[in-house]
Amino acid sequence: MVLAEERTLDVGAPLSVDSGPVRKVGYHGPMGAHSSYQSISAAAMLMICCCLAKPAPAQMPFYTDDPSITPIKTIHIELFDEYDGLQSSQFPDERQNTANFKINVSPFSHLELDLDFPYLNIQRAAGSANSGGIGDTNLGGKWSFPARNAYALAASYAVSFYVEFPTGDSANGLGSGLTDYWLNFAMQKPLSEATRINCNLGLLFAGNTSTGAVGIQTRRGQVYTGGISLLHDVTSRLTVGAELYGGVSDGAGRDKTQLQAMLGGAFRIRDGLALSFGVLGGKYGATPSLGGQVGVAVDIPASH
Repeated sequence: MVLAEERTLDVGAPLSVDSGPVRKVGYHGPMGAHSSYQSISAAAMLMICCCLAKPAPAQMPFYTDDPSITPIKTIHIELFDEYDGLQSSQFPDERQNTANFKINVSPFSHLELDLDFPYLNIQRAAGSANSGGIGDTNLGGKWSFPARNAYALAASYAVSFYVEFPTGDSANGLGSGLTDYWLNFAMQKPLSEATRINCNLGLLFAGNTSTGAVGIQTRRGQVYTGGISLLHDVTSRLTVGAELYGGVSDGAGRDKTQLQAMLGGAFRIRDGLALSFGVLGGKYGATPSLGGQVGVAVDIPASH
């Protein structure tokens, strides 16, 4: 299950007391979105999207969400491909490729709706069959609280709720076979005009964070998640950052703990079009041992 999505806040301009932060080019969505695919390359999908649409803001590569939302009358699309080496405890699963598609719209101020799903390719040790196909599908919404302070460095807040439906083939490890219900709180605090920190606290009331072979695999109890990321605008186009994200389940089962770190960034090619990149790794069986991610975000039409 994808548990986090990120958006950078334009801290250079004062916030309106009437509207919440609006998504700007640079970051992604609910953590656990580690999927992959065989027959369609991520690069081809990204190129198609860029050719058909005007530029757009994004949230990648980080999994810690921020409070910003998609502008009204804009379709926000994110595509990323992540290739992960798995922990030895996942044997015979050895590697997983995740191609994730995400679309956001805002029907009115402060509310963003979300649809995302992965295409997974799980590579296994000799003697075990590989598997590939669509993973579980997320539907959700995020409410960004109206700003009460016009000060540009004031903190902003949002709350989101997601339901993940078991559309993946659980027999082949492509889905959890569970319906997940996840509540997440996000805060962003600018430290300066160029630097900001995002914090998340989340609770899965039912289900788990797994996407294919990656993520917490428990089937009972609750899962508690949290994340923190530090982002810095090196230039008006380039943002870099670091993130620590994890989760723990109070239920019984395999891979109850997830902890990962990421270094990455996003480069704004033009207004509404950004490329992202990241390297991640972690500890415990629910976390990739080492992985890399590239992605693109685009708005249709571009917001200005």
